[in-house]
Amino acid sequence: MKIVSQIKLPIEYEMELFEKKFSISMSSKVSLLNRITHYVVNRKGKQMRPMFVFLIAKMTNNGEVNERTYRGASVIELIHTATLVHDDVVDDSNRRRGFFSINALWKNKIAVLVGDYLLSKGLLLSIDNDDFDLLKIISIAVREMSEGELLQIEKARKLDITEEVYFEIIRKKTATLIAACCAMGAQSVNAPKNEVETMRKFGELIGMAFQIKDDLFDYGDEAIGKPTGIDIKEQKMTLPLIYALTHASEKDRRWLINSVKNHNRDNKRVKEVIGFVKNTGGLEYAVSKMKAYQKEALQLLQSYPNSPFKDSLELMVNYVIDRKK
Repeated sequence: MKIVSQIKLPIEYEMELFEKKFSISMSSKVSLLNRITHYVVNRKGKQMRPMFVFLIAKMTNNGEVNERTYRGASVIELIHTATLVHDDVVDDSNRRRGFFSINALWKNKIAVLVGDYLLSKGLLLSIDNDDFDLLKIISIAVREMSEGELLQIEKARKLDITEEVYFEIIRKKTATLIAACCAMGAQSVNAPKNEVETMRKFGELIGMAFQIKDDLFDYGDEAIGKPTGIDIKEQKMTLPLIYALTHASEKDRRWLINSVKNHNRDNKRVKEVIGFVKNTGGLEYAVSKMKAYQKEALQLLQSYPNSPFKDSLELMVNYVIDRKK
């Protein structure tokens, strides 16, 4: 059995029902909007985020979920989808998960409006049901994601990202949404405040490990759907490169910065940078940091009694760093 199917096993019924509720939550009286949202729904990814919501809710509430859990998962997915649609416009990207992006098919103006529509649908789903506690969780995540993106843009111009700033960027850009999913799962079943915070931290740790794994793919040789060296070509300062810069001689450091800034389109130079980062121990360092986050996340589950939901969450943590793409 595929690992994702295995993770989903204890929440299969909830995920099926969620998909129906999610489709309904997207509906509109405008036929163009319905056509686009239908396109979005039929090209969904693995749906890891709603899976986190349901697994955490069931683990913290004796295997039970409620209507708030479904709404929480829908809000997360609506707002996550909105950010992806907007990201594709910002990045001028024509593909998303192997399919044409909304902006490629319907142009930027419509894509931005669809993103806005999904965002408002998510907000109203919470407001109409008085789920203000759930709305607060996702609103904080959206604010942090925006801050993370802007911080990365600001720092990329100067290439002066320290390890500390890098962790702050990935915490906000990537980890904060997974943290929101986990907090949302616990909050939806009215778990105690300290438990909601523990689950938020659990999600944050997984998100950090997830992003470091993504950064490592830039140096790999496997077919992952992302060309090797793409981060370097886009002048993204990732952990292996930051480590190499920190541990390089002044001469090598100047060469590295010059390569990333001025020669990032030269494939031969990019390969040389990748080789330098590997030889400096950048990959081993990033792997050790990723595994530390994984270990800390798994420790947070230890206080819970054994259950299929806990097993799935442990599988999910391990899948995040063992995945091949």
